[in-house]
Amino acid sequence: MEPCSMVMSSTLAVFLVLHLGLTPMMAQQHNLQIGVAGQAVILECRGIPHQKQVTWRYYNVVVRQLTKKYLKGNTPMTDRSEIIQNNMNLKVWDLQLSDAGIYTCNYGSVTVSVSLHIFKLMISSDGYFLPNEVLELILMQNSSHPLPNLNITLLNSNKNVVRPKLSQDKTHQKYVLELKKLEATDSGTWLCHVHSASPLIDHSISFDVKVLGFQNPDVETKYAAVDSTVILSWHLNFQKIKWNEGFTGQLTWKQQESAAPHELLDFNITAQGKQHKTKQSSHFQFEIPANRPESTIEMELPKVQFSHSGQYQCQLVYNRRHTQSNIELVVLKVSANPVGPLPRGAEITLLCQASTPLPPNAHLLWERQNGTQMDIKKSKPREAKVEVKVNSAGLWNCHLIEDNERKISLNYTVEGAPVWISYVTTGSCIGGSLLALGLACLCIISGMNWQRRRQRAKRMTQARQHLLENKTCQCQHRLNK
Repeated sequence: MEPCSMVMSSTLAVFLVLHLGLTPMMAQQHNLQIGVAGQAVILECRGIPHQKQVTWRYYNVVVRQLTKKYLKGNTPMTDRSEIIQNNMNLKVWDLQLSDAGIYTCNYGSVTVSVSLHIFKLMISSDGYFLPNEVLELILMQNSSHPLPNLNITLLNSNKNVVRPKLSQDKTHQKYVLELKKLEATDSGTWLCHVHSASPLIDHSISFDVKVLGFQNPDVETKYAAVDSTVILSWHLNFQKIKWNEGFTGQLTWKQQESAAPHELLDFNITAQGKQHKTKQSSHFQFEIPANRPESTIEMELPKVQFSHSGQYQCQLVYNRRHTQSNIELVVLKVSANPVGPLPRGAEITLLCQASTPLPPNAHLLWERQNGTQMDIKKSKPREAKVEVKVNSAGLWNCHLIEDNERKISLNYTVEGAPVWISYVTTGSCIGGSLLALGLACLCIISGMNWQRRRQRAKRMTQARQHLLENKTCQCQHRLNK
């Protein structure tokens, strides 16, 4: 019996030793907590009776102690921590990467161990970007255990997974993610999801991305009729994305791509979102509409002309970086030659003309209202005008069509002349013709009479010359006798 008792005692002792040895390890494994640099974390003191005296340590150095008095330790996070008295948990705020490690909560002989694993996420440009810039994220981790190889997933503000360029060092401490060509629509809250199988980590870190830009497209074309009023607008997104930094901007115009730009307007937006504008140019008259939203830059062109057409550019400048949006203004006009009512049997030419050459996907089109296919005239490729011959009254429409979509239409009404005007016109034509014929006949008769008078004068001159020669000969003959 004694050997059996000894064997059983030994087995029980081994079991107790293994149990006592594994329990702290299991406790440490279950008490893994995740913290993010710059944020707060609450370390849980599980199993400790409430309203008791506890001591929190960091690697055996006292952080905080709650006894009859509230005592402070001497650790880097002491001044950034407090014990929550109703549950004895330790709250640490403004976490640093170096705060990672083993924390213990002691009450008498009871010890609860917590392993704090800390991530630090750094965002380039402090999260303030302009369109087409590169977003760079640096993710670092620190722990008391060997650092795991992380699986990182990046989700944009629309909760869609994006695929950045990823690189890491050999120690798995530092990960760099690069995402190129941000857009204004990327503004919002993003998520960096971190996963590890061992130790088990499944944590998301949120961060804000703010891309200052326009709600307009990069290039926009606006069409207007001559003598109409045009308002050009650029809608900024700084209020929508809660942009908290000041920036400046300017509005310029140039008539052709190769021409030098003229500065029209300067503006600046304060960090509080207030807008201040200053007119800079008197190149042509324009107005700044009043009572517009702070997030909108606008200019008004009254009675627009061909000379107003061209490229208007709004540029934003932030920290010596800039972005811009362009509006191409195309002006259209229609005219007739000759101007006025159309007499019966006469013909006029209608002209539809754009201020700038049209792109290959656009053209001008004349068509008669309620007309036939014969009453349609289309411009040639890349031409900025189209003419049509008209010999009857009616309403004509000129359309500027781009990608099979009508962008602007102008109409011209050809009025028929009253009948009496036609008679007057016909009579005038006949009278004019008769007058011209009479003048021609008069000229011919006058010419013939003048020719006769000239010939008569010539004969008389010859006769005088002949008589003079005869007299001279007679006188000479008498002298010789």
